[in-house]
Amino acid sequence: MRRRSFLAVAGWLATAAVATLIGVAAIEWVGESIAGTPGGVLSQEEIERALASPGPTAPGVGGPSPTATGTGGPTSPGATGPAPAGVRRAFVTTGGSAVAECGPGGVRLVSWTPAPGYRVAEAERGPDDDVEVAFAGPSGEFELRLRCVGLEPVSAEDDD
Repeated sequence: MRRRSFLAVAGWLATAAVATLIGVAAIEWVGESIAGTPGGVLSQEEIERALASPGPTAPGVGGPSPTATGTGGPTSPGATGPAPAGVRRAFVTTGGSAVAECGPGGVRLVSWTPAPGYRVAEAERGPDDDVEVAFAGPSGEFELRLRCVGLEPVSAEDDD
């Protein structure tokens, strides 16, 4: 009887160990595609460099669409064709970052993303003479106000 109990406990432990190993292997195998960042985590300098370049240099960075968070919305709904656009440029604050471009209607926010711990308090997408996005978080509120100089977006002083 003792031997049978011992074999039952040993079998249960072996089954639990095998199930645990299979679970860990499965999590490692699919973990990056579920919760990880494809291609790894980019530094702030790498993000700025990728956003400033004319073409995408990293997955999902610098393209015509907003980031996967969807905070920037689509580009010009209802546009019938490519409108002449100026330079696309990234702007960064402690509270977050935004990408803007200039076109015939003025400056337009292409996308914006709050930094970790921050949220978007307000966003005026444009196109308009000036646009803004405000990020609120633990260190206060950080606002980006942008306008066009020629066909290049630049940071504008708050004139309110």
